Amino acid sequence: MKKKSEKSGRRRGIPLIVSIVLVFCILGTVVYSVAQKISEEMSESAITNLNESLNLIKGMVEAIYSKEAEFQKLIAQEIASIDDPEEFIRSYNKNNTMVKLSLIAAGETEGVSNTGSVFTEKELDFSARKTIDGLEISESYLNSMGTWAYTMKCPVIRDGEEIATFYIEYIYDSLEEVLPDGFYNGKAMLYIMDSESERLVLKPKGMGERNAGHLNLQDFYHANRILEKDIQSEVFHSVRNGKNVMFYHDILGRDSLIYMWAVNDGGLYLIGYVPIEAIQQEGRTVNQNIIIVIIVMLAAFIICCLIYYFNKRQQDRIRKEREEEREVYNRQLAEALQAAQIASNSKTTFLSNMSHDIRTPMNAILGFTTLLSRDADNALKVREYTRKITASGQHLLSLINDVLDVSKIESGKVVLTISEFTLNDLVSSVDAIIRPMAREKQQNFYVTVTDIKHEYLLGDETRLNQILINLLSNAVKYTPEGGSIWFRIIGLGQHTSQYEHIRIEVEDNGYGMTPKYLEIIFDAFTRAENSTTNKVQGTGLGMAITKNIVELMGGSIKVSSEVDKGSLFQVELELRIPEEQEDECFWEEHGIKRILAADEEESCNNIRMLMKDTKVRVDTAVTGDEAIRLAEEADRKGEEYHMILLEARMPGMKDGDLIEKLRTALTETVPVLLLTDYGGAEEDEAVLCKKDVGVLPKPFFVSAFKEKILEMQTAGESKEHTPDALENNSIEGLHFLVAEDNEINAEILSELLELEGATCEIMENGRLALERFRDAGKGEFDAVLMDVQMPVMNGYEATRAIRELEREDAGRIPIIAMTANAFAEDVKDALDAGMDVHIAKPINMELLKRTVNDYVKKGSLNNAG
Repeated sequence: MKKKSEKSGRRRGIPLIVSIVLVFCILGTVVYSVAQKISEEMSESAITNLNESLNLIKGMVEAIYSKEAEFQKLIAQEIASIDDPEEFIRSYNKNNTMVKLSLIAAGETEGVSNTGSVFTEKELDFSARKTIDGLEISESYLNSMGTWAYTMKCPVIRDGEEIATFYIEYIYDSLEEVLPDGFYNGKAMLYIMDSESERLVLKPKGMGERNAGHLNLQDFYHANRILEKDIQSEVFHSVRNGKNVMFYHDILGRDSLIYMWAVNDGGLYLIGYVPIEAIQQEGRTVNQNIIIVIIVMLAAFIICCLIYYFNKRQQDRIRKEREEEREVYNRQLAEALQAAQIASNSKTTFLSNMSHDIRTPMNAILGFTTLLSRDADNALKVREYTRKITASGQHLLSLINDVLDVSKIESGKVVLTISEFTLNDLVSSVDAIIRPMAREKQQNFYVTVTDIKHEYLLGDETRLNQILINLLSNAVKYTPEGGSIWFRIIGLGQHTSQYEHIRIEVEDNGYGMTPKYLEIIFDAFTRAENSTTNKVQGTGLGMAITKNIVELMGGSIKVSSEVDKGSLFQVELELRIPEEQEDECFWEEHGIKRILAADEEESCNNIRMLMKDTKVRVDTAVTGDEAIRLAEEADRKGEEYHMILLEARMPGMKDGDLIEKLRTALTETVPVLLLTDYGGAEEDEAVLCKKDVGVLPKPFFVSAFKEKILEMQTAGESKEHTPDALENNSIEGLHFLVAEDNEINAEILSELLELEGATCEIMENGRLALERFRDAGKGEFDAVLMDVQMPVMNGYEATRAIRELEREDAGRIPIIAMTANAFAEDVKDALDAGMDVHIAKPINMELLKRTVNDYVKKGSLNNAG
């Protein structure tokens, strides 16, 4: 079958080749006939071109004449305007064109010239009465320099009266500058002849070889064997009548075309000849080019045949490759279809899981709401039902946040908010959330920070919190009761001094994951499926969100796990180090120059590393005995310690013996801070009741250390103001302006504020809120609670308008955004609009009270000041 196909292909190719040969033969015939015709037309065209060239030279010569006449008239006008024309003539310098200027006063026969000689018109012949632009021109003559020249005369008119005649002698040699270098590659001959005297006054350079016998027209005839009387007679009459002449003749054994071309109405003639072979040279060149083209076409034909042959083979090969590619493509399509079906099934499964996970808290909320209406008179049950409704609502909110987060990530709208933060705040906030969760399941939660060189860093603290809480909450969820979870922050080698290179590790000894699930753990809509983990509710989006945020920060995340042995997540990030802002004055102002730290070696190294830029000397000990020895040695040298850091679990700490021994070794009582793990067991009350003894949670951070120093040094003042401090979070007696378009939300907020002893006025949109504040008395409102999405005027526009009001308190009154727009870019938009702070809905009253405490009361203090 294959051989038959190849034979059929060859048979189809033969007619094509024959057709190509026939086309080339016809084309060759046409080209040959066209070449003959072109040769004839080229000869005619050459003569036409010669006529055009002669007319061009004629025009250039006449243009020179006209410019000379025009220039001479201008000089005549200038002469007419001066008092001593003769002096002007004598002082005029000659140039390459005008070699002699002369002037004869009216009524005189003699005059002056710029050469210094006496000038008379008798030397010139103006009898032919030839003119150029109205100025008479003389016959050509040999001047005093032996050069052919001509003179034009011009009357000098002053006040309508001719006062003199102005003469300028021009030489023909000046015409050479404007004439072409030659015709037909220098094979043509050209002379300029004076028609009256029939003298050859100029032979331009490059116009054939100069012949010494060519002095006049008769010499031209004899030199070129033009002896026919009828031709000479015809030429004579044509020259006398100023007509052009062109005829063929044999010159020096070559057929030539002789031409005599009138210039300035026959005052001058361009005479010469051009060999016929020179005229036909272009035609022969064209024919040669045509022959070359034909040869090239024949070569192209042969090449085309070869190309056709090889192209045919190439097409056969390509066809086979395409068939193979088509098979691969079809296979890839099938795989893509399968992947799409898997993705569709994955999303279907996700929606099924989400339906179940969302309905679970929704059922609880609706169910307990029903029970709440039934048992409204039972205070105990009401409190229990509301607690469970709140818990279910918080869980539902976390599910919604996950879905919204992954939607923002997939649309590429996630924006990082970079600001300065401390690792201490980051670890503390995460510990405050995770440790209670671990304690409920009786799990051990360990936090360690090692080899960190800089505590203050630049990054998106909110997103870092989200990463850590996702990883740690999963560790708590998927670790059985009594298990252990490790949270580590490890400093790695810096790639550049401007960035802190850290690794975050979250490890547990929980259920673990299968190798198959590890391959898709960071894909959206996936969850580990087994009888144990199915009891844990979730969207399956946490790991996908975490990975995308890590990569958005320029980091990497990886995981290793074994079933029933646990999992280890590792996140590597590079966070920028802010410009050095270490407050060296703090340590001097609070009298801290030297401290003693007693703990395990790793912890001591961490303390030394973080304190190295503070200029505070840090001595370390790994045992109680070594700490006592260092204290005694320091006291003996008079190098006192100003603070002692002691590991709370160190031997002798239970009953405070170690503290007593250290204080005995020192002359003065030194404050002691017990280093204890986050959430560790409470220390012996007898120890804590000792004077100047406090607790500092590990891991050690400089910022936490500074806060503890301030706390201990102002302990007395803090105790005196404890009642006031407790009242700081109260908002009782405050009056708020609220912009909220949703009636239910407005009612809930009003009731919550009333419960706290505060009052409010609610406006349905930003426009009404703006007008109400504008008309309010000074100090009538303590703060503005502003929704963002409202009709008529939104919260951003209303805030900007309030800030622009010409009121003393318009730029100072706290404006708090209270909106369901809870992403980082929404917070930025609120701050850019002029709001002071952003609180996401649903409203957390404790957060609102703290916010009011931070902004409203701070504003009151500023006003008082």
